[in-house]
Amino acid sequence: MKVWQVNDWCEPDGMKLGEVPLPEPGPGQIRIRNRAISVNFFDLLQIQGKYQVKPGFPFTPGAEVSGVVDAVDGAVTAFAKGDRVMAMTVGGSYGEYSLADAYRAFPIPKGLSWNEAASMPIVYHTSWFALVKRAALRAGETLLVHAGASGVGMSAIQIGKALGAKVIATAGEPEKRRFARSQGADFVLDYHEPGWVDRVKELTERRGADVIYDPVGGDIFDLSTRCVAAEGRLLVIGFAGGRIPNIQVNRILLKNMSVVGVFWGDYANSRPWYIRETQNCLEALYTEGKIRPSVGSAYRLSEAPMAMRDIADRKVVGKAVLTVE
Repeated sequence: MKVWQVNDWCEPDGMKLGEVPLPEPGPGQIRIRNRAISVNFFDLLQIQGKYQVKPGFPFTPGAEVSGVVDAVDGAVTAFAKGDRVMAMTVGGSYGEYSLADAYRAFPIPKGLSWNEAASMPIVYHTSWFALVKRAALRAGETLLVHAGASGVGMSAIQIGKALGAKVIATAGEPEKRRFARSQGADFVLDYHEPGWVDRVKELTERRGADVIYDPVGGDIFDLSTRCVAAEGRLLVIGFAGGRIPNIQVNRILLKNMSVVGVFWGDYANSRPWYIRETQNCLEALYTEGKIRPSVGSAYRLSEAPMAMRDIADRKVVGKAVLTVE
């Protein structure tokens, strides 16, 4: 089968497309004939050696797929050959086939395309974990979502609205601001404008945002500490901006605010039951028409380096996927 492989820390063009033997499912696993593969920002960080999880060489990046079950381990009863699934593969998905633990795979809900299904598992699980488990977001509160046109931003906007929050989103370009608005944001601000912090305060009657969802870090995090409400929760999702920020602890003290880490992967790895519980909640929201992934860019499997470059260059709106014929 064809797969992309990383033999040393590299940029996207340093990956190699090669042939490897078809893998057999291990204990409790299924093998999936991939139809679509999600491309995430953390895939780029991982091949560069900048992600917290560093697999041994050679490795194949990628963690979200949709496709058809091709083979199952004998102990697996939840799936059979021919089932349509979306799955979290914990690496190794940039190829024609991938393996997934059965508890990390889910039937594709009716109405979702291959591309949409591949775009759902990780970002929506991350945002649910962030907003429900870590922030305890309540109806009527104000949620500020940074990078509102990204995959995680899109999912946070949709879930925040489904939970009854007023949602303010930020994005840098007009197209991305229009997209964030289309996902349900009540207000969308340009984070390039120096007055966005004051605008958040104006929109919240000077209180600030109760919950801030920050996958950017850097200056965005620094400025967010100025517009978080008293007893607010500032969620640390990631550092797409490149700089890991620091905070003056007196700000935490004076505002009675919480700076909350969101490392969904580590939490879920040790709690398989939580993955299923979360998926049940997300499927209910999808059935009610409250959430749905939006795929802005689709590439062929052979174009994986281009897809990763476009994500690095902030050219993607919503989710990006690789398609497999």
